Amino acid sequence: MDLKPTDLKQTYDAIIVGGGHNGLVVAAYLARAGLDPLVLEARPVTGGAATTETPWGPDFKVTALSYVMSLMPPTILNDLRLHEHGYQVIPMGPSFVAFPDGRSLLTETGDPAHEHAQLAAFSPKDAENMPKYEAWLRGIGDVLSPLLMKTPPNVGSTRPRDLLEQLRLAWGMRGLSTRGAADAVRLFTMSVSDLLDEWFESPEVKGMMAINGVIGTWAGPAEPGTAYVMMHHTIGDVGDGKMGSWGYPVGGMGAVSAAIRSSAEAFGATVLTDAPVARILVKNGRVTGVALRDGREFQAGTVVAATHPRITFLDQLDRTHLPDDFVADIGRWRSRSGVVKINVALSELPKFTANPDLTEEQLSGSVELCHSIEYVEQAFQDARAGRAATAPFSDSVIPSTLDRTLCPDGTHIMSMFTQWVPHTWADEPHTEELDAYADRVIEGYDQLAPGFKASVLHRQVIGPHQMAEEYGLVGGNIFHGELSPDQLFHLRPAPGFADYTTPVKGLYQCSSATHGGGGVTGIAGYLCGKRVLKDRKWWR
Repeated sequence: MDLKPTDLKQTYDAIIVGGGHNGLVVAAYLARAGLDPLVLEARPVTGGAATTETPWGPDFKVTALSYVMSLMPPTILNDLRLHEHGYQVIPMGPSFVAFPDGRSLLTETGDPAHEHAQLAAFSPKDAENMPKYEAWLRGIGDVLSPLLMKTPPNVGSTRPRDLLEQLRLAWGMRGLSTRGAADAVRLFTMSVSDLLDEWFESPEVKGMMAINGVIGTWAGPAEPGTAYVMMHHTIGDVGDGKMGSWGYPVGGMGAVSAAIRSSAEAFGATVLTDAPVARILVKNGRVTGVALRDGREFQAGTVVAATHPRITFLDQLDRTHLPDDFVADIGRWRSRSGVVKINVALSELPKFTANPDLTEEQLSGSVELCHSIEYVEQAFQDARAGRAATAPFSDSVIPSTLDRTLCPDGTHIMSMFTQWVPHTWADEPHTEELDAYADRVIEGYDQLAPGFKASVLHRQVIGPHQMAEEYGLVGGNIFHGELSPDQLFHLRPAPGFADYTTPVKGLYQCSSATHGGGGVTGIAGYLCGKRVLKDRKWWR
């Protein structure tokens, strides 16, 4: 909805800084409760990293950064009536990975006999262990997944309310046996490589499975904590009740953001784009509003920051309003990445030497470039040594196999989420090096599917620097902060402030750097909205 200057007021019940999907979710919940929120987005479009763009003209639509949906709870979908506002997700198809020796794996087909035969070709032991592993993971996930929808307690506090919240958390974990509790702790602290070694032996099978443990993370599969990252990407579903399932939003990821914005505006929220916030205004320890870069000011007794914590607390806020230890916590918040997103338009589907007769349906899930777990580890070690991976891995999808609104008939869109380049590339564009890196990713697919390189009609390469400068992803990190053990749950993004509050009264936070963040889930916005409404009720 286009706004005129006369449509804007000077004072609102709440101001949300940042129109990414979490900012839009909190705005929708506040408006749904009867408040009058204003969303201020720096870019010309809302959605943050969940946008659909047309870099090659209107015929081709690409999801520039985030590219698949999972984890958004039915609570949010139903509360905000997102299906009424155009939200539609199609579950992805099987997962496919081809190898240089001519073999391939086609899994997640829903056919147990097929799965067993596919895995047994690499290792009979792995084929036998896979159902047991999935059942084990599901058991832990059934207990841990509800934690995503709970505000973390202030662990260590002796205030009666905080002690009560800690007891509630412990009670919620009662479903874990002694063995289950031990497994959960190990899952949070061990590497995905060590975890997979306990269950499987084939390097190819382990490589395929390790991808979920390192996606978007500055850590190779041998790094502690990557087992949790794998779990984080496994415990959600797209509404079909199948743990770990993912799907494509019809119209691309921007359609998800558009549905949330439409819901927020229908409830009464105001959304203003091209409105970068320069300062968050504070008086006598309480937030009073914001000032835009163009000099305009808006007043509100409640401000919610949906931006990266470094932007919020170190750039937009005068540090004199913050405790020194909090400033130190935010200063050492790690947001390294090394991710490069490559989007391509194809004149035809790839034809893999290992399986040239794959149908569109069989290519409608992930199409991985990953030869083994050692292959993934080497890509990380290259980047850690200060050079772009010689042989990058890619978690790729071809959403146009299921969503024909994205491109003309006969063509396809392929979304490649690739790793790694040095995380320091977030500081400079490195344009030529990124192009050479993208060439290697495309060449990697061409070796497995001859003719792939020739089928590329257009390509878009988005490196860490562009992610930081254009989309506000500090360090190019898609989670607004690494999902490492010391940056999870009650530590996200700082001890004592994982409950979506901040040291400034009336100022809240709901970026992906808070609990529930990581992926397009809306959970941080949902929980933050609950906290704001709870506090306003208490004040009244």
